[in-house]
Amino acid sequence: MAPLAPLLTEEVWRGLSGGRSVHLTDWPTLDAGAAGFVGDVLVADDALVAAVESARTVVSQTLALRKANKLRVRQPLRSLTVAVTDPDGVAPFASLLASELNVKDVRLVEFSPAVAEEYGVTERLSVNARAAGPRLGRGVQAVIKAAKAGAWTTADTGAVVVQTDDGEVPLEAGEYELATVVSEAAGSDVAAAVLATGGFVVLDLALDDALLAEGYARDTVRDVQDARKAAGLQVSDRIALALTVPAEWVAAVEAHRELVASETLAVSLTVAAGAERTVTVVKADPAK
Repeated sequence: MAPLAPLLTEEVWRGLSGGRSVHLTDWPTLDAGAAGFVGDVLVADDALVAAVESARTVVSQTLALRKANKLRVRQPLRSLTVAVTDPDGVAPFASLLASELNVKDVRLVEFSPAVAEEYGVTERLSVNARAAGPRLGRGVQAVIKAAKAGAWTTADTGAVVVQTDDGEVPLEAGEYELATVVSEAAGSDVAAAVLATGGFVVLDLALDDALLAEGYARDTVRDVQDARKAAGLQVSDRIALALTVPAEWVAAVEAHRELVASETLAVSLTVAAGAERTVTVVKADPAK
């Protein structure tokens, strides 16, 4: 418990053992047969660590795509394609990814150049002439030309190497920029990003009426939660909820009436058309 509750466990441990600090002790081991376990309590699992790191990177990059395309997290999206070297390792986290990123479907595929080509995902190398010029001299123009032609690779160390007529030219940090691009054939309703752990993500940005309706309902829930807080209600308090929304969004709220009611603990909900969205919350009688 010490890493998760450092202060509490420190007090408990000192009280029980009289020792200096729980944070200075070694991880415990269990004797053979104790509680059905043998050996170390914490066993290294490199595959699990790599899978979790990959999942964390997917979340980070996908949230960045949402932000770049001005799509709030409360707005659900149709799908996310995740291409990684170990899709089976990430598979147990698929539902978590869907929840964190608010997408209806997470598709896991094994990363390969062929898969990247299938999804129209490529990396574009841009050379910063001002940064690379002092080191490369006149050769910087040849490097820029080769980079634009796609004559470059990424070494095992992560360094970028450009192939010019005069040979290979490695670039240093700050001398270039890598950008993930999606071919025009893939359409304008997708965005992609390369993962630092290997692979890429492709986010479907297309919004239909059903997705927009759910997004509006979730925004409404946020407004109701703010109104509850402003009214000084406790987290467990039930409410009677009255909403006024623009006429074109009445059907959206009605379609997601159960979501709005359950998320806000509303025992009753009325929806009326009006000029703008307004929220009225009244603490419900617990006896009813």
